[in-house]
Amino acid sequence: MTIDSHQETLSFQAEVKQLLNIVVNSLYSNKEIFLRELVSNASDATDKLRFAALSDPALYENDPTLAIKVTYDKAARTLTISDNGVGMSRDEAVENLGTIAKSGTREFLSKMTGDQKNDAHLIGQFGVGFYSSFIIADKVTVLSRRAGLGAEHGVQWESQGDGSYTINNIEKTTRGTDIVVHLKEGEDEYLNDLRLRNIITKYSDHLNIPIMMKKASEDGTPLDEWETVNRATALWTLPKNQIKPEDYQAFYKHIAHDYEDSLAWSHNKIEGGSIDYTSLIYIPKHPPFDMWQRDTKYGLKLYVQRVFIMDQVEQLLPHYLRFVRGVVDTNALPLNVSREILQDHHTIPKLRAALVRHSLDLLDKLAKDEPEKYSLFWKEFGAVLKEGPAEDLTNRDRVAKLLRFSSTKTEGDEQTSSLDDYISRMKPSQKKIYYITADTLAAAKSSPHLEIFKKNDIEVLLLTDRIDEWVVGHLPAYDEKPMQSAAKGELALDELQDESIAEKEEDKKKDEQNQQEYEALLKQIQTILADKVKEVKLSHRLTESPACLVRDDHAMGPQMERLLKAAGQAVTEAKPILELNPDHAIIKKLASGLPEDRLSEWTQILYEQAMLAEGSALQDPASFVRRVNKLWIEIVG
Repeated sequence: MTIDSHQETLSFQAEVKQLLNIVVNSLYSNKEIFLRELVSNASDATDKLRFAALSDPALYENDPTLAIKVTYDKAARTLTISDNGVGMSRDEAVENLGTIAKSGTREFLSKMTGDQKNDAHLIGQFGVGFYSSFIIADKVTVLSRRAGLGAEHGVQWESQGDGSYTINNIEKTTRGTDIVVHLKEGEDEYLNDLRLRNIITKYSDHLNIPIMMKKASEDGTPLDEWETVNRATALWTLPKNQIKPEDYQAFYKHIAHDYEDSLAWSHNKIEGGSIDYTSLIYIPKHPPFDMWQRDTKYGLKLYVQRVFIMDQVEQLLPHYLRFVRGVVDTNALPLNVSREILQDHHTIPKLRAALVRHSLDLLDKLAKDEPEKYSLFWKEFGAVLKEGPAEDLTNRDRVAKLLRFSSTKTEGDEQTSSLDDYISRMKPSQKKIYYITADTLAAAKSSPHLEIFKKNDIEVLLLTDRIDEWVVGHLPAYDEKPMQSAAKGELALDELQDESIAEKEEDKKKDEQNQQEYEALLKQIQTILADKVKEVKLSHRLTESPACLVRDDHAMGPQMERLLKAAGQAVTEAKPILELNPDHAIIKKLASGLPEDRLSEWTQILYEQAMLAEGSALQDPASFVRRVNKLWIEIVG
């Protein structure tokens, strides 16, 4: 049969060129992972064929025994990884090998620093798959044919990793893919039978497909007889007591394409209940580079009766647990299940609830038994977990228990205090959990709203993540204790001040006197700021600052307003309440009877200072500067 070669030389996508350079220069210290990646890709290809053949058995082409074969040729200095999986067409070879179809790739690559250790860590978050072969190769040749297409539809792809590749049509009688790695000088260890077997058993022992090599004679010469190198048994189907920690970690690296061990895992086999399933889930040490990309796919690998069905099944876990990796195997779904069927299948809610429970159990166990590891988890994934109270009302309290915050009672900048920790430190008379939101930790700590709390040694949680106000908006209470913003609503002084009855009576009289003394001033300032504030009143919050802005209990906070505006959403701003400190010298001066124009100037400065103190931006900063300068000139004469 004559084949029209139709050879083309094409350039790699720009991101691929950069990635190839990084891979070669950053992963040199762990070169052997290239074989794990190529074998893992081959395993995925066989899984895809097995699933496709459920509805179209002809795709097996009279060769239903799926396997991966690893061979080497010392004379040619080549290593070949072959599979009889789904294979690729010409267009698929260009798409899969010449481009990277991951959103956020350019942003990820921009984080590369040139520091090999740091870049290798980032590469591990990205996952390089096929391109890792260029760590030890000066040329890679790929021969492939899509299952179901004729022999004349074979394709050959070849590159030296120098920015371009050639692709042409060939005749290929067998389906699947052969990857021929032409080794660089000095990489002869990958032509050694024992070395290859050790790498395969180290990384791929529990892949659910046989990885085969030719038997070797005593001197290492390959014979014509094939043998299976790995156990070829799905790891999750084995009893836990037969699985070593290193086996769990090797399997994690396979499914997650990670270069580091996982932080923790949970292996569960449930039988005899409303639904039978086996799950093996992992918590990574670091997030993938695209975790915050909106269109990033996530989810577990789904198997039905040990047959791979699909990857990244989002229906099995909520979005706030998108960092969880793993597999779930069940007999409660049909083998021909599709993503569309999953949406409506009656077993999915039960399976999802069980997997959420296992995930939260794993995190809870990590927090209790290995707090240092949980601290590492929180640094990497805490902001993601904080989405939970809004997304998962059923498990809101369980998720809330896992949350961590900074606090006025904790040292440093780390978020280490749980809500249970806070409750354990509450004063006997305290009934609420107090918090304040701010853009930075420094702004939170210096907020004037905390002055009464500091004076009475009441702890306040410092919420500085962008999502925090959203979190507390969906978490009205925890352990029957209301969540209360220190910058909203009226404060319950009985909780905050440990006073005798006589002292309380004295404070009440003082409040009444202050109200009478400042009544006229409050009305004047209310008139001056009528278009900016809802009300002007005397404050019980302030002990040092002259003024602060307070929102109603259920009003949107300034941090959330800024966040929504930045996202381009229309925001109806609620007027705040301006609270004045009657004991402050500036407020006393205002009440002493200033000329109308000067009172107006000072009032504007007071209001704008309060805005700056809460982290809000001034609408007219130049006017503020002008007023302050004018005040300085008056002071210095």
